Amino acid sequence: MGLWRGSACAGFLALAVGCVFLLEPELPGSALRSLWSSLRLGPAPPGPLSPEGRLAAAWDALIVQPARRWRRVAVGVNACVDVVISGVKLLQALGLSPGSGRDHAVLHSRSDLEEAFVYFMGKGAAAERFFSDKETFHDIAQTASEFPGAQHYVGGNAALIGQRFAANADLKVLLCGPIGPKLHELLDDNVFVPPESLQEVDEFHLILEYLAGEEWGPFKAPHANRFIFSHDLSNGAMNMLEVFVSSLEEFQPDLVVLSGLHMMEGQSKELQRKRLLEVVTSISDIPTGIPIHLELASMTNRELMSSIVHQVFPAVTSLGLNEQELLFLSQSASGPHASLSSWDGVPDVGMVSDILFWILKEHGRSKTRSSDLTRIHFHTLVYHILATVDGHWANQLAAVAAGARVAGTQACATETIDASRVSLRAPQEFMTSHSESGSRIVLNPNKPVVEWHREGITFHFTPVLVCKDPIRTVGLGDAISAEGLFYSEAHPD
Repeated sequence: MGLWRGSACAGFLALAVGCVFLLEPELPGSALRSLWSSLRLGPAPPGPLSPEGRLAAAWDALIVQPARRWRRVAVGVNACVDVVISGVKLLQALGLSPGSGRDHAVLHSRSDLEEAFVYFMGKGAAAERFFSDKETFHDIAQTASEFPGAQHYVGGNAALIGQRFAANADLKVLLCGPIGPKLHELLDDNVFVPPESLQEVDEFHLILEYLAGEEWGPFKAPHANRFIFSHDLSNGAMNMLEVFVSSLEEFQPDLVVLSGLHMMEGQSKELQRKRLLEVVTSISDIPTGIPIHLELASMTNRELMSSIVHQVFPAVTSLGLNEQELLFLSQSASGPHASLSSWDGVPDVGMVSDILFWILKEHGRSKTRSSDLTRIHFHTLVYHILATVDGHWANQLAAVAAGARVAGTQACATETIDASRVSLRAPQEFMTSHSESGSRIVLNPNKPVVEWHREGITFHFTPVLVCKDPIRTVGLGDAISAEGLFYSEAHPD
């Protein structure tokens, strides 16, 4: 009887704590935990009382479907198969041994591959290179693909975005890109590939991984990282762009997502210039009224980036990018904070919002400028910002929250946020701008989406619950942008 009375008492007190939490949700977690322990109920559970648990619960309440949902989404044009394999094991299987490490801007042979791989492995630095010899690359790719333990994944921004959209069964998804038999097999059944997009051979991107402390000959990796190489001419020239645009007439999408412009960096200046004009012409052939989202990716060519800003941005409706791409964009097109050589740790929220404001003010839609650009979805590891020109988009509060939520679930490979496996690392307080008198914001996990306005542009900010031990980080940016778009609603013009 005493045992029953004790457990009933504990249950009653637990209920009381729950009532306190419901009535006073603003009470800090530490106060609730000390109240819990003072009642001698043992250690507080990590769940809803932790900042992470409270933030995840608040997101779930905020993430609502838009009034008007997309029914048909067309995505193009970069797609490939990522083959992930141990770099040392592959090079050993190819009969190579570690010589002297040396970087090569372009790989022409197996020995170039071995030299470049050990050069970057010794530094623990990531790198991506083009392999120029088609036959040799094909032989290496075949060895890698058939190697025991090699993992095959959907690769390329367009294919990854298409996969994320395809997770919604009531959405029809068209994917255009160079799609070979292996990629076709890996794609979700819900992804429709036009026959003109199919090719006999896959575009393989080989991702040679190495672990922290891994040794090969005299080389020892200080950090875990990856060396990526490919012989990918199709994606480099955006060969499928015309096929993509011509297939839209029959497919009748209500949203178009475009990516792969960064792949043109391997082309000559003349080819880049010519191809970029063709890209703009193709985009302008897409019927007006269909929103077009452009997903950017890592770039090093300032001239190409500047051309994209001035020629392509006015032709698209929405952008997706990360902190590296945002700063490089500002440096390439003389934007704010362009003197900053790189971000020092977590990108400053005020600086990020200044650059987003400048893009929409200088290159976005206005009464005096014929540009379609009205939306930018920015993501970095610990927070996201959605900036929109007022009057063109709805449900952006839910969209930014959904994008951040998927970053936590996909990295941890969980269906829902597991509060014990993620951590809140966003700045606890920040200024909304450094160029003008911004306001100071203090983060509250119970109200995780912060909104502010500046000259007809609305900003929605939310922290990310960062996965402590990520399972897979490839394609995270693509999943974030796709999820943000899925919850977005564009107002017809």
